[in-house]
Amino acid sequence: MGVLQLCAPPKAPKKHTHMACELTKGRGLDCKDIMGGIKAVYFVQHEDATIAHSSGSVSDIDLTTNLFKYTLPRGTGSFTETIQPSVENGTVFYEPAVTIMLHKMTVADRNEIKLLAQNRLIIFVETNATISNGHTNIWCLGVENGMELTAGTTATGAGFADMNGYNLTFTGAESEPCLLVADYTTSPFDNAAFTVNNITTS
Repeated sequence: MGVLQLCAPPKAPKKHTHMACELTKGRGLDCKDIMGGIKAVYFVQHEDATIAHSSGSVSDIDLTTNLFKYTLPRGTGSFTETIQPSVENGTVFYEPAVTIMLHKMTVADRNEIKLLAQNRLIIFVETNATISNGHTNIWCLGVENGMELTAGTTATGAGFADMNGYNLTFTGAESEPCLLVADYTTSPFDNAAFTVNNITTS
């Protein structure tokens, strides 16, 4: 007498759960028309700035004090943002870092660097990279938690041609990547929506 073979019930189709972080686009090769490095940084105290942003872009800046611009010698400044994920903990944050070099030791710089070290800052980084109209890209760092001066040196150098001045590094920790500031009209931060009273350059 034959053995009755029972068929296993068909497996239910696997359900896919759609998360809020679904991918949206791919990326091809672009033209080789970009340039590295940064040309200037702008500082403002974190508590003196209100920043509105959406989808990675800054749409409004309201400052209750001046912006303080530091123009950098060519090839002496950089901006890096490190993605800090933890597979084990299921977390991710972003660590922006700005490094600048200032030539020549002065009492005025000594005093201002002391103030930078005592503050939580928002830093705007003006890059050498430009868009189609020739305007530079400006990135905003530290909107959520602020940027702080976390390393620095003052040095005379040893040889006649050595650098005399300051090397400063500012770092932060944010829940989102850095933000691109909306394109300006003629000069940085002259946007009609922005309230930037003055840019101090010296």
